[in-house]
Amino acid sequence: MSLDVATPTPFAAVVATSATVAATSSRTAKRDAIAALLRELRPDEIAVAVGFLTGAPLQGRIGVGWRTLQAAAQPPADGPTLTVLEVDAVLTALAGLGGTGSGTERRRLLADLLGRATDDEAAFLFGLVGGELRQGALAGVMADAVARAAEVPTPVVRRAAMLGGDLPAIAHVALTAGADGLAAVGLELGRPVQPMLASTAESVAGAVEDLGDAVVDWKLDGIRIQVHRDGDDVRVWTRNLNEITGRLPEVIALVRALPADRLVLDGEALVVDEALRPVLFQDTASRIGAEGGPAPTAVRPWFFDLVHRDGTDLVDAPLHERRAALAEVAGEWQIPGTRTSDPAAAAAVLDDALAAGHEGVVVKGASTPYEAGRRGKAWRKVKPVHTLDLVVLAAEWGHGRRRGWLSNLHLGARGEGDAGLVMVGKTFKGMTDEVLAWQTQALQAIATGDERTDEAHIVHVRPELVVEVAVDGVQRSTRYAGGVALRFARLVRYRPDKDPADADTLRAVRALGLRD
Repeated sequence: MSLDVATPTPFAAVVATSATVAATSSRTAKRDAIAALLRELRPDEIAVAVGFLTGAPLQGRIGVGWRTLQAAAQPPADGPTLTVLEVDAVLTALAGLGGTGSGTERRRLLADLLGRATDDEAAFLFGLVGGELRQGALAGVMADAVARAAEVPTPVVRRAAMLGGDLPAIAHVALTAGADGLAAVGLELGRPVQPMLASTAESVAGAVEDLGDAVVDWKLDGIRIQVHRDGDDVRVWTRNLNEITGRLPEVIALVRALPADRLVLDGEALVVDEALRPVLFQDTASRIGAEGGPAPTAVRPWFFDLVHRDGTDLVDAPLHERRAALAEVAGEWQIPGTRTSDPAAAAAVLDDALAAGHEGVVVKGASTPYEAGRRGKAWRKVKPVHTLDLVVLAAEWGHGRRRGWLSNLHLGARGEGDAGLVMVGKTFKGMTDEVLAWQTQALQAIATGDERTDEAHIVHVRPELVVEVAVDGVQRSTRYAGGVALRFARLVRYRPDKDPADADTLRAVRALGLRD
């Protein structure tokens, strides 16, 4: 357990742990290295250090680009003098800057910080502040390390993190209050939980046969929403736990009118036409996602899960019970679907969803709990076409009529374990002039460097943008590190509602045509 000692922890200790983690592919070694550091931290340093090691500082995105960092670079210090909390204080100051003169002050703060940093510390800070820290200390490894350092069962840490929605804060609880403190972390109205996620299935019949007693719901092509109601107070978050309450007044009014005082609902919101058919996803995303006010076009919600109702948490209740309670509360606002173990009946639900203009179904185990934050086998999404969510790693400057635009996208999938992103192919198909213009601007804003080969002028970017691509399948390939290449890939859309952690895995890519 952490001790409240007076000596501040050197920032160099975090940097050294990061280097150890990055240098090994062993999950156990990563866990043990992080746990060793966590045991030595003061209580007020725990959350900060966890944020540093997972590449997600507590301040969130600080708004410092690569060029600003390069402009603020200084000769390295002779030895380490920075502490964990001193670095955290500078990041807090940076995150709070805005308005006239903020650029100058940002460069000054960065220059002072980097001037006190050693070579290794400066390299870490560049990655941390620039959003490019890649060291293998993912949330799963960190949860394991917290459990080991605090000497509590890993499932207890994971559950608390899922319900608390904040791994750094949960790490602090684990190391200061132990298992009893973690057990006290529960669902709290007004604090979003990590949403339950679905894996991909090849067919409805296969998913139903695997799950047996199943709930088959329409899969809508909208924005995932989590809605909390506490009396007249209603708040809404996205799947990434970004609050969008002010953009959905019609959803707020609707939930206030439901027959319950305290609710946590899970669902989708999308823009529909007069016949209740969905508009294009990018239109829904742009209208809901626009900053500064409500969506200009009415947004229609559908709810498919209920995890709290009037003082009773339903997280551990089986889906069929949650669904029955949802029907009582949501009525016509519940997503269409049925409970069945018959593949033919499930296929009929898919046909109905497609006929209504939606993208497929989600097949769910009827007896499964709500496993917040997990992408397991209990929920399986089925679409009639092969699509993948991949991360943009780079883009090539176009030729001919595409000269002046970034065109050919380099696409990556998530490797297994802590392998990071693995390139699986490229695409220049499916891009309108509007998309080309937008992505040229967006990708240049997150560029990290250029590379010229005999074949192309490549712009490498921070792996932040997720795209959905349609493919005809995959084939074996020695060209890409993943040993697989996409066949006839074409861009469907950008997915601003998803983060790189939500992208498909290399295993999912291989499942489209290859077998291990």
